[in-house]
Amino acid sequence: MYEIKVADLIGKGYDDFWNCEKRYRVLKGGKGSKKSSVTALNLIYRLMKYPKSNLLVIRAVMNTHRNSTFAVLSWAQKQLRVEKLWSNSLSNMEMTYLPTGQKIIFRGTDDVLKLAGLTVDTGYINFVWIEEAFEITKEEDFDKLDLTVPRGKLSDGLFKQTTITFNPWSSEHWLKRRFFDIESDSAQVFTTNYLCNEFLDDTDRLVFERMKKNNARKYAVAGLGEWGVAEGLVFENWSVEHRKITSNGTWKAFFGLDYGYTNDPTAFIAFYVNPKTMEIHIFDEFYKTRMLNSDIAREIKKRGFSKERIRADSAEPKSNEDLRRMGISRILPASKGADSILNGISRISEYKITVEPHCIHAVAELNSYHYKTDANSNPKRLPEDSDNHLMDALRYAFEDVKYFKEDSKAYSYSDNSLLLKEWI
Repeated sequence: MYEIKVADLIGKGYDDFWNCEKRYRVLKGGKGSKKSSVTALNLIYRLMKYPKSNLLVIRAVMNTHRNSTFAVLSWAQKQLRVEKLWSNSLSNMEMTYLPTGQKIIFRGTDDVLKLAGLTVDTGYINFVWIEEAFEITKEEDFDKLDLTVPRGKLSDGLFKQTTITFNPWSSEHWLKRRFFDIESDSAQVFTTNYLCNEFLDDTDRLVFERMKKNNARKYAVAGLGEWGVAEGLVFENWSVEHRKITSNGTWKAFFGLDYGYTNDPTAFIAFYVNPKTMEIHIFDEFYKTRMLNSDIAREIKKRGFSKERIRADSAEPKSNEDLRRMGISRILPASKGADSILNGISRISEYKITVEPHCIHAVAELNSYHYKTDANSNPKRLPEDSDNHLMDALRYAFEDVKYFKEDSKAYSYSDNSLLLKEWI
C-alpha cells in the first residue's frame, strides 16, 4: 500500500478550482499555469471517486486530442499511480476504468450534432472538459454541446459539471461575455498564471521574463492570463475556424519560412488563398527553436510540402541552398526592400483570415502582433519586431499571391543557376 498526497501533486493556487462543484467551472490561464495538468488530475480523481460518472473531453478538432488531452490524462493516471487500473486506447480514442467500466470519451466540435447519440454502459456522462475552449469561436456550437451533454437526472450523489479551460487571447471572445462579465450562481470563474506554478525551473521562468521585456502584450495573456486587448493589432479581420479546403481553381496553397535558432523559433506557415472572395485560410504550421537545416528539411518532407514553392527569409541564402540540397528544391528567397513590411501587411489586410484551431502559434501571433506606440500610446507606422515569426513567413509567401491573382501561367526566378518556370 502507498499513500499519495494530491496536494503535493497539484501544488498551490488551485484549492477552490479543485473543490468547485458548480455547473460550469471556467478557468482562463497563461502558459505554464498548470491548468491542464491540474484539470486532468482532478478529473481522474473524480471519476474514481464517483463510480457512475463518465467524462466527455472536447476540443474544436478531434485529431488534436492525441497529443494534448489524451496525453495529459494518461500522465495524470501515472501521477496518481493508478495507470494499471485504466485501459487507454489511442485507436478508439477512449479510456476505460477497469474496475467499473467507466469511460473517458474524446470528441471534437467538428460535428456537434453527432454528440447527441453518445451513450455509456455504466452510469452517466455527467462530466465534460472543454480544453482550449478559445478554439470554439461560435457560441452556438457551445450551446448545442451544452444542450446535449451532460444530460439526464443523476443519482448517487453525482453532479453535472462542464470544465472549460483556455488561454484568453482576445477580450472579444464570447467566453468573456458569457462567463466573466456577468456573475452567475451556476458558474465559477478562475484565473491562474505561471507565478503559481512552483514546478517551473529557472529556464522556464526566464522565457517569461524575456517575454515580459520584449512583448508586454503577449506577456499579459500568455504570462499573466489576462484578457488580450484588440487595440493596435496589425491584423483585425481574423478568426479561428475549422474548414475543409483543397487546392483547386479557386483556392491555392502558399508556403512561407522564417529562420530562427536559439531564442527565436524557426517558423513555417501553410495557407490557402481565394482571391475572388478575398480569404486566407491558415491550415498548417511548425514553430520550434534550435532547429538545424536538416531538421527543417525533415519536417517539411514529413508534412508533404517538399515539392511546393516555399518563400523563405532572403537574409539566409546559405540556409536556402542547404535546404535545396536536402530535397526542398523549390525554396526561394523573399524580396526585401523599402517598405516591404508595410506593403506586405497592406496586401494581407485586404483579406479575411481564418486559422485552423491546431495552429496555436499563428493564433498567438495574430493576437499579439501590434503596431509600435509613441510616448502617448498612439500607434506608430511600423509593427513591433517581436514574436512575429509566423507573420513574417506569411508575408514572405504572400509575395506570390499576386501571380495567382493575375492568373499568370509562367513565373521564373534565377538563383545560383536555378531556373523555375512553372507556376500552377
